[in-house]
Amino acid sequence: MKILFIRFSSIGDIVLTTPVIRCLKQQMPHVEVHYLTKASFKSILQANKYIDHLYCLDKNNYVELINTLKNEEYDYIFDLHKNLRSLHFKRKIRASKTIINSFPKLNIQKWLLTNLKIHMMPDKSIVERYMETVRPLGIKNDGQGLDCFIPEEVKVSNKDIPMSHWAGYVACVIGGSYSTKRLPVEQWKKFCEIIPYPVMLLGGPEDRDAGDAICAQDNIKIYNACGKFSLAESAALVGFSKVIVSNDTGLMHIAAAYKKPVISLWGNTSPEMGMFPYYGYNDLKSNISPLSIMIEHKSLKCHPCSKIGYDKCPKGHFKCMKELSMEEVCEHVQNFWK
Repeated sequence: MKILFIRFSSIGDIVLTTPVIRCLKQQMPHVEVHYLTKASFKSILQANKYIDHLYCLDKNNYVELINTLKNEEYDYIFDLHKNLRSLHFKRKIRASKTIINSFPKLNIQKWLLTNLKIHMMPDKSIVERYMETVRPLGIKNDGQGLDCFIPEEVKVSNKDIPMSHWAGYVACVIGGSYSTKRLPVEQWKKFCEIIPYPVMLLGGPEDRDAGDAICAQDNIKIYNACGKFSLAESAALVGFSKVIVSNDTGLMHIAAAYKKPVISLWGNTSPEMGMFPYYGYNDLKSNISPLSIMIEHKSLKCHPCSKIGYDKCPKGHFKCMKELSMEEVCEHVQNFWK
């Protein structure tokens, strides 16, 4: 049997699909597992030992890729993205068998939550919804959480970071796909000022200037790694850290894959949408993970305001991030560190 999974983006969403891949491969070891994603996210999956073949879409290989996937003659195609592009690929490629059950995106429930503040979302992780796609094959969640495999050629060691951080550090993920998902620089400065441990700032090249501004107050205690390391190398640095403080972004989920303690910061989005750090068993009510602290401004009437994010706060005040208590964040970090 040959199966194709489709998830084009983004970092966190792809990492959240890894339990599905592992459970299917372990429970049906004879199945050949293929995965289709964007080329820019190849490093997240290329070392995954449960994927037999990884296909990557870029702007130049569409026709060739479609023809290649058609020739694979899949038994099943599982769409874990469920957008127009994944639907297009699914129709073009086709599978010999059909699964009626499909990944439920719950867009109506998300709209009710962000626009009318009516909470009808399930308390479970989105991973449980991904698992529903393969349940007709008899696949069950093994409760082992997320996977993150670093390619063998990625080598990160003490020589790549300052000596001041060799004994341990707090990894602060300052990036985010949208401005309203990023804690403001002034808030990070306040956190770094009061936390008594070495801090490493993680993010992409686009976060380098923000990192420099945060580092300016103490460039010994704070190390700006934004843009200096690849995605896979940044994932390795998350694995070396003692505690992670993160916006709602991809490295937050990679931290959960490493079973690291995570203090997650929520601006315009909310854990109620199912994208919280997942350790294989936890939900938002009955099974709360001791490794996950989720900090959000619940008393704000406008929170949450989007399932994805905005370039700027629709209300203009951005209180959901500006009014988060950095003292509370520091207290949680210290408890985890001890």
